[in-house]
Amino acid sequence: MILQRILPFSKTLLSEALSEGDIAIDATVGHGRDTVFLAEQVGKSGIVYGFDIQREAIESTEKHLQQKGLDDRVILFHKNHADLFHTLPEGVHGKVKAAVFNLGYLPRGDKTIVTEPETTRLAIEQVLALLQQGGLIILVVYHGHPEGKIERDAILEYARNIDEKIANVMCYQYMNKTNDPPFIIAIEKN
Repeated sequence: MILQRILPFSKTLLSEALSEGDIAIDATVGHGRDTVFLAEQVGKSGIVYGFDIQREAIESTEKHLQQKGLDDRVILFHKNHADLFHTLPEGVHGKVKAAVFNLGYLPRGDKTIVTEPETTRLAIEQVLALLQQGGLIILVVYHGHPEGKIERDAILEYARNIDEKIANVMCYQYMNKTNDPPFIIAIEKN
C-alpha cells in the first residue's frame, strides 16, 4: 500500500521534523506511545515535554518510558495542554521543533473526559508561538464521538484561518472510510 495509514503517517512527519538534540512536546500523552516515539527521535541530548489532565495517563506514560529507558529525556506535567506556555521554561521559547496532539479521549479510559475545542485551540496557539521556523505541529483528530465532532469542526475552522505567512496547514485523511476514521492536520511554521 502506497498511502500510509494515519498514525504511521503522523510518525513519518514527526521523524522528518525531529533529530538528536531537539525539543518536542506531546500535548496529550495518553498511554505514552507518542511520548516514547518523540523521546527516541530527540535522542539523549533532546527533551520532550508531555502534558495530560489525567493522572492515569501520566502514570501509564511514566511506565512506558521507564520500560524503554527513556524517562531521563522526558518531563511530564499533570496539567491541561492550554497551560503549556506558562509551564515550560523560558529557554524553550522559539526552540521547539515538533509537537503532537491526539484529540478525543484516553483509549480504554474515561470517555467522559475529552479534549475540548477552546483549550485545544489555546494550546495550538501557544505551541505555534513556541515553535522555531520550520517546526511542526501534528494534530490527530479522533471525531467518532459527539464531542469529537464539535472539536473537529472548531479546529478545522481555526486551522483554515491561520495566516499563510505564519504557517502552512495541511489535512491528510481518508475520504471513503466508514465510522469517522481519524485524520491529521499538520501545521508547519514559516
